[in-house]
Amino acid sequence: MASDGASPARRAARRLRGWGGVAAMGAACALTAASLTLLPGSGPAAVPSAGTGTGTGIRIEAESCEHPEASLRPSAAEGPAVAAIRARGKLVVGVDQSSYRWGFRDPETGALEGFDITLARAIAKDLLGREDAVVFRTVPTNQRIAALDSGQVDLVVRTMTINCKRIEQVAFSTAYFRAGQQVLAPKKSPITGYDASLKGRRVCTAEGSTAHEALEADSFGAVFRDDGDGTPADRDLLTVPNQLDCLARLQLGEVDAVVTDNALAAGQAAQDPAVELKGRPFTEEYYGVAARLGNDDLVRRVNKVLEEYRKGPWQEAYRTWLEAGLGKAEPPAPLYR
Repeated sequence: MASDGASPARRAARRLRGWGGVAAMGAACALTAASLTLLPGSGPAAVPSAGTGTGTGIRIEAESCEHPEASLRPSAAEGPAVAAIRARGKLVVGVDQSSYRWGFRDPETGALEGFDITLARAIAKDLLGREDAVVFRTVPTNQRIAALDSGQVDLVVRTMTINCKRIEQVAFSTAYFRAGQQVLAPKKSPITGYDASLKGRRVCTAEGSTAHEALEADSFGAVFRDDGDGTPADRDLLTVPNQLDCLARLQLGEVDAVVTDNALAAGQAAQDPAVELKGRPFTEEYYGVAARLGNDDLVRRVNKVLEEYRKGPWQEAYRTWLEAGLGKAEPPAPLYR
């Protein structure tokens, strides 16, 4: 990479802004299709079921789901899932390669960069002694849980929101980032936020995302699912496999707004100066590292990594990738059950 004194994020931004928005980003990132994509240098990724470990922490009752971000207590103890990764010699992680500042391909080097990628490498270093002992598989938003269930990946580190529904499907680490849902629209748009200004407007979300669930609960009259008669006019127009596809639709004028995590949207706004975040975040959500249900020893080990990561590496990664668009922030405090 160039050594002009600028951060990796600033260098990437300079290259991307002149490319005409997300259309060029798609060329740089090779937007994923609906199936998993194995990145170069990958190997087998079968993940056996795992047992439990031990640890200490703040106790949170899991049954009420009052705090879905509460996770297992951290531990370095080795169980079946960790042992399988060690035997393989590679950690297989599901990631994004098309979300600027989170998980994206540098258009000059082709290397994966971003906040989530940095965290995935830190986990690999702890488990296997080397940051490069990781195989990345690109996973569309709507395939994250399936990738874990099928054993295609050991972990998913892909801006995945922890919520009550998902903790019944996958096992999450403690939260590593706090975000919220917000509206992204052109600067000249009359849309003012997640409110009545969305009525009659075409709104794009990613399938399986918390943004889509929010619109299902209260759409304010927005058109987000079909053409009004119950039959989708274009199944990939308003509900897309990957969130970045929504920005492409917005830039082409095919939709009027996007609802997504503000952390992702801030990166897109930085990439395309013609769009901006509207209103305020209307939810508070937490991202977690996801593992297959039952792989408790792996979850505990990730939580152990996150304990140290919050003490310094988190801020370093945040300053590199996210602070320019989101301002100052601190990592969320962990909750344990």
